[in-house]
Amino acid sequence: QVHLVESGGGLVQAGDSLRLSCVVSGRAYHVGWFRQGPGKEREFVAGITSTGSQPFYADSVKCRFTNSRDTAEAPVFLQMDTLVPEDAALYSCADSKVNRKNQRHHYDYWGGGIQVTVSS
Repeated sequence: QVHLVESGGGLVQAGDSLRLSCVVSGRAYHVGWFRQGPGKEREFVAGITSTGSQPFYADSVKCRFTNSRDTAEAPVFLQMDTLVPEDAALYSCADSKVNRKNQRHHYDYWGGGIQVTVSS
């Protein structure tokens, strides 16, 4: 059984920071973060390889978000800085056997999501 569990969400003000965590059990592959805001489609945010190398980001979060992990078995962290109201969404992590993909259909298992709310 493969399970992903997110934590670390909450309510912050614009300009603040949050760090999300994703704990993966059952296997250790590449992990991606996606988010879905109110009335929006789910969109790719960031991804990282199983070894923690080569993080990659959506243009909307580049230079503000940092995706990291120490080992394939370690939690995956998404450090989110300088948050803006547009970042408010349900954030989910997912895992994939294919590296460096930003399309949802490449991801096999998904966490239940964690809410991030950013007030202006």
